[in-house]
Amino acid sequence: MATAQEPAPRKVPELNLRDYLIGTELEQQRFVDEFYGGLVDYGFIVLNPHEFDFQLVDDCYQIFKSFFKLPLATKQQYNIHDGGKRGYVPRLQEHAKDSSNPDLKEFWHVGREVPPGHHLAQEYPKNLWPAEIPEFQQKTYALYEQLDRTALTMFRSLATALDVPKDYFEKMTLDGNSILRAIHYPPMTEFELPGSVRAAAHEDINLITLLVGATDSGLELLDRDGQWLAVESTPGQIVVDSGDMLSRIANEVIPATTHRVVNPSDDTSDRYSMPFFCHPHPDAVLSCIPSCLSDGAKYPNITARDFLNQRLREIGLS
Repeated sequence: MATAQEPAPRKVPELNLRDYLIGTELEQQRFVDEFYGGLVDYGFIVLNPHEFDFQLVDDCYQIFKSFFKLPLATKQQYNIHDGGKRGYVPRLQEHAKDSSNPDLKEFWHVGREVPPGHHLAQEYPKNLWPAEIPEFQQKTYALYEQLDRTALTMFRSLATALDVPKDYFEKMTLDGNSILRAIHYPPMTEFELPGSVRAAAHEDINLITLLVGATDSGLELLDRDGQWLAVESTPGQIVVDSGDMLSRIANEVIPATTHRVVNPSDDTSDRYSMPFFCHPHPDAVLSCIPSCLSDGAKYPNITARDFLNQRLREIGLS
């Protein structure tokens, strides 16, 4: 137990989405305040969602595990060399911004689907669906849509905290370029790359990220005091963090917190995770929110398209 001379250890706040969705007015306001405060103070919160299908999450983990176990030649059929927008991205291709060491991972991207004739149809590549894995398309896109709905609820809460219209982020992310990324971190014994880690210290590019579970620990954030802090969650929870785009439009009132995935103590273990990166639509303008202006905007306006392309070049995906 912490004493008066020994402050309690810092811990990422844990929130219940039920309070915001069906709670009292007081519970709803407390959720708004604690979500905003968690992002300002940590850049992260741990969410207990409401009426969320975690069986679908488990099914998708099994589907992606099956895919990553396929022979490399089979997986490479789904690598369309599009800067990682859709499909398979092999090992050692992505690196953190300003790092020359590749991350020790491979991953798969599921992106937004829009109907033919939609004004973004030419901008969003078509998803790839591995013929070798039954139910891949049905299950993974259902999870994409479920996470998309959850992100929208979080955005409505954040809009209240930032004193903008409740549909502010809804309009910004309508048909947005969000990505579900399934990541496989292979056993360390399969690499001989001194200096590389599973995911080097970085900030996410997007507005917010929702991470549903992970098969092993290893996620850490860089706390405001310069110390690395483990982000602990349990099955049935979602880790939410703020990215560069949100930090930019919030004038750094909400920072994009640096985080990493450290190497395991057991070199023979795999790790899997499924972050959902919530992006605006490409034409959305990243402009400073009025309530965050203070002494003036720190960044000029830029479209989400241009900002994303710039960052993809910096991490080796474009």
